[in-house]
Amino acid sequence: MQENLVIVESPAKAKTIEKFLGNDFKVMSSYGHIRDLKKKELSIDAETLEPDYEIPDEKKKLVSELKSNAKKAKKIWLASDEDREGEAISWHLCEVLGLDEKNTSRIVFHEITKSAILDAIKTPRHLDMNLVNAQQARRVLDRLVGFKLSPVLWRKVKPALSAGRVQSVAVRLIVEREREIQAFKSEPYYRINAILTITNPNGNISEVKTELDTRFNTHEEAVAFLEKCKDAKFTVSSIAKKPLHRTPAPPFTTSTLQQEAARKLGFTVSQTMMVAQHLYENGRITYMRTDSVNLSSLAINTSKDEIIKLWGKEYSKTRKYQTHSKGAQEAHEAIRPTEMNNTEIEGTLQEKRLYELIWKRTVASQMADAEIDKTTVTIDVAGVKEKFVANGEVVTFDGFLKVYRESTDDDDNNQDESTHNLPAMKEGDELQRREITSTERYSMGPNRYTEASLVHKLEELGIGRPSTYAPTISTIQQREYVQKGDKSGKEREYVIDTLKGIKVTSKQKKEMAGNEKGKLLPTDIGIVVNDFLMENFPDIMDYNFTAKVEQQFDQIAEGKEEWNIMMKDFDKEFEPTVEKVRNARSEHKAGERELGTDPKSGKPVFVKIGRFGPLVQIGSADDEEKPRFSQLPSDKSMETITLDEALELFKLPRTVGQFEDTDVVIGAGRFGPYIMHNKKYVSLPKTENPMTTTLETAVKLIMEKREQEKQRHIKSFEQDAAMEVLNGRYGPYIAYDGKNYRMPKTLHDKAAELTFEQCMDIVKNAPEPKARRKK
Repeated sequence: MQENLVIVESPAKAKTIEKFLGNDFKVMSSYGHIRDLKKKELSIDAETLEPDYEIPDEKKKLVSELKSNAKKAKKIWLASDEDREGEAISWHLCEVLGLDEKNTSRIVFHEITKSAILDAIKTPRHLDMNLVNAQQARRVLDRLVGFKLSPVLWRKVKPALSAGRVQSVAVRLIVEREREIQAFKSEPYYRINAILTITNPNGNISEVKTELDTRFNTHEEAVAFLEKCKDAKFTVSSIAKKPLHRTPAPPFTTSTLQQEAARKLGFTVSQTMMVAQHLYENGRITYMRTDSVNLSSLAINTSKDEIIKLWGKEYSKTRKYQTHSKGAQEAHEAIRPTEMNNTEIEGTLQEKRLYELIWKRTVASQMADAEIDKTTVTIDVAGVKEKFVANGEVVTFDGFLKVYRESTDDDDNNQDESTHNLPAMKEGDELQRREITSTERYSMGPNRYTEASLVHKLEELGIGRPSTYAPTISTIQQREYVQKGDKSGKEREYVIDTLKGIKVTSKQKKEMAGNEKGKLLPTDIGIVVNDFLMENFPDIMDYNFTAKVEQQFDQIAEGKEEWNIMMKDFDKEFEPTVEKVRNARSEHKAGERELGTDPKSGKPVFVKIGRFGPLVQIGSADDEEKPRFSQLPSDKSMETITLDEALELFKLPRTVGQFEDTDVVIGAGRFGPYIMHNKKYVSLPKTENPMTTTLETAVKLIMEKREQEKQRHIKSFEQDAAMEVLNGRYGPYIAYDGKNYRMPKTLHDKAAELTFEQCMDIVKNAPEPKARRKK
């Protein structure tokens, strides 16, 4: 009897589905059959879609295996993911396997559970070509932009750069935020806090922490206020009590999951998606690429049962959330556990932690509001118009807070804002002054983006979709347009004035200002590329353009717009702009900036992007004398470096001392700073500043390089000095006459025992490189 054949993307997904289906079904993974296939020439002239892959030789065996099983099957079910990309994969499988789309069943499900799979098989549908067209439109548009802009960057900025519709806009956000921070002028202000006391009816004394409702702009005003408080009376003028209700956050979408996992678990966006993928494929959670906050009736009812069982009926409150994001289309349900009674799961530590976060967020969304009594006490100060204010909060019913509290990116900055319980007071009560403090603070500029806050901003602007956030953020870091790192702050002084008794004392203190960790920072190359694209391709870099394109993809998905017409209309305007920019002549390369004149030679000093990154250049190519170059250290920026700082870099090479009776020299070359000793070179790590590197550090690096060389060299031969057996990244190999030759794995353990003749044999019988074969 022929089987039903179910085809999914990944082996893990296939394994999970196989558990729920009987012997009449065979489940196969198409992983490797549709991924990494060679891309064909891009074309937008076709009236209908064609597969944009051709099958290379090494994949044909895998595809033939699928074809063989497809021929034997009485019915074929395509079960790729439920989003547009999944629909395109199913369509592509039809094309590659020669399946009749009308007779092939397409099934989708939000979760990999027995009931969901069996329900999907009972209600199959045909391929939705509108969804396929929308996905292909996205791919084609992104390639049009990337394939045509990238060569322009190679010519005008630096080789091996790339541009992309979404990645370039993401870089723009980060560059603009960095410039806002640079332009921001921090202004001092003075914040007044008072610790007052009140005597309770039982004779005990309670503290009341307050803050003045006014902040002073100058130190003189702050001190003058403290002076006025020396003999002042402090009286309660009003008490306002207000009940508050806090509602839980909705269940997770892709974006909110990425943000909370970053804040609470320290996961990167890519890490979150990878772990969530594993949880989904193993049947633990629903589909993880979604911009919907809806929950199924089953999820709502099982959540209610679990809440009542764990905490009681008063903690349960059924809620139905509506999705408000424009063009929400990736799935019909939020990310939630497939079975709410599973409070814990088996798996890796990361899987357990992410699952727990998803479970708590889902269950909290179906819990009662937290009830809080907020009290605001206003305290008059005799003789002055300013008033002190004390805030107190009492949680009368914790509700959803028993399980989950949502984080924000500003949590670290608001630690001292927490409110507290206040003692009983009434209007007219007099309080005693214990201490009043004036603290100099500085206005805060905008925060740099974290991965989480960048995802939030992209979603807010309508740029990209749930499936694009993680690859976009990974790409801009891999391309070295943006780096995730720490920004060291600057030490600054601030003053604290304290009134205690009748004396005002003043103290100077120091703090590190602007110290940030794990933020996204633009590199010099990222800034130059952004500025070049903003100047020459403003339409592509426009936030509204990127969001409008997403809306057009939605129109195509709904069958209201033709994908190839959209592509042709776009290319009609885009291609002439590309040609104009490509052929435009410019005296200076993008990003080049003249800093001034070198006082010694009288030649101009430039900072620019070179072949190996940012550098400083003295002189020009037109001079008779060759220009001098110095790589820009990692702690300097092209935008902010001064002429004096640039000239400092040309104090290299410098001799730092002697080792083994030979000078140790620190220099700078085209590949970056280096150490030279005994005619041998050692690269200086990026963490080292060549201007301050000591002899001790240089010797340590020299010895490390020697140790590496020893481990790398396995054997040489008297018969021919050009023949060597070396240890490489992937094991031993043979180097001969400037070329490298692979060694059979069976010989790896015996590499040190190989004879000259055996090595020569491997060299002579080595396969010809593929590129040479093609020629």
